[in-house]
Amino acid sequence: MTKAEVVNEIAEKTGVEKVAVQAAVETFMKVIKNSLQKGDNVYLRGFGSFVVKRRAEKTGRNISKNTTVIIPAHNVPAFKPAKTFVDRVKKNVKVS
Repeated sequence: MTKAEVVNEIAEKTGVEKVAVQAAVETFMKVIKNSLQKGDNVYLRGFGSFVVKRRAEKTGRNISKNTTVIIPAHNVPAFKPAKTFVDRVKKNVKVS
């Protein structure tokens, strides 16, 4: 499902104009991105958590040059779904 399909479905189910739904979805994503960039986690009860994970420094290999490369420690965004969400997906239960 694409962002446009999400916007269309929300607009159909709520009766709100697509332009307003588009703005809300864009703002929602921007708020999450900004929070993660600041190092703050976002918790959505019943849905999941957007968290910042710290990756430790490690040694990697550049296969084409056959050299060792040090990959510095860095942060990566991650999503951890809520337990109820995972259970519903496992059971293929449709959420309405």
